[in-house]
Amino acid sequence: MPIFLVIDLIGVTVIKWLNIIGNFTIFIINIFKALFKSKFKIAKFFSQIEAIGIHSLGITLITGTFAGAVLALQSYKGFHELGSENYLGPIVALTLARELGPVLTGLMVAGRAGSAIAAELGTMRITEQIDALETLQINTFQYLIVPRVLAGIVILPLLALFAIMFGILGGYVVCVHKLDLNSEVFKLGIQQTLLITDIYGGMFKASIFGFILTTIGSYQGYFTNGGAKGVGIATTQAVVLSSILIIITNYFLAEILFGP
Repeated sequence: MPIFLVIDLIGVTVIKWLNIIGNFTIFIINIFKALFKSKFKIAKFFSQIEAIGIHSLGITLITGTFAGAVLALQSYKGFHELGSENYLGPIVALTLARELGPVLTGLMVAGRAGSAIAAELGTMRITEQIDALETLQINTFQYLIVPRVLAGIVILPLLALFAIMFGILGGYVVCVHKLDLNSEVFKLGIQQTLLITDIYGGMFKASIFGFILTTIGSYQGYFTNGGAKGVGIATTQAVVLSSILIIITNYFLAEILFGP
């Protein structure tokens, strides 16, 4: 008898997740339909640029700076034992440009802006504001979701670029002023090693992460139910799912963009 219960549980779980994946796929298709079939809300777009990007700039700069600083600090011991301290600059720059810059930016913005998107849309859903917009024949996807998704795609690469720049600066300060490495060697190593394609690749990854966190945040908020408790659950799920998917997607993007 227990074996049948296990099989039943597996079947229910698989069906549940297939249903979620199917609904989310339809949700994304509706976003693209709204983007190309109705008038673009430029004012809403710039409003979301401010909400998602500008308001996240502070935590992005802090995160990038100290990520670069701790990367340099922790890498120094291994490089010092091998007598390869001159490679600290290139390692810090490449790691930030390819991985830490875009990934940490995506995670920070998912925690700040992704949760805000889910909470805002969730509150609108449970207070029937979205239903009111639909009653007025307003395309809620075009009005509420498309500006957020496009803003995430556009602004995340710029935030990641700032994270990379300030991360390299943080690594420079630690290497030169704390570890007494030669500043010219640090800068020359970066100039010889870091390619523009590394930065473009990191920014491309950040753009994908922006799409992920805005679509998941919008999906969780748009389909919220269960009152105030449901808003809290949707907000938590938006952050957790976005973070997990960003980390998983990062591996495949790294394999495609920078793999051997």
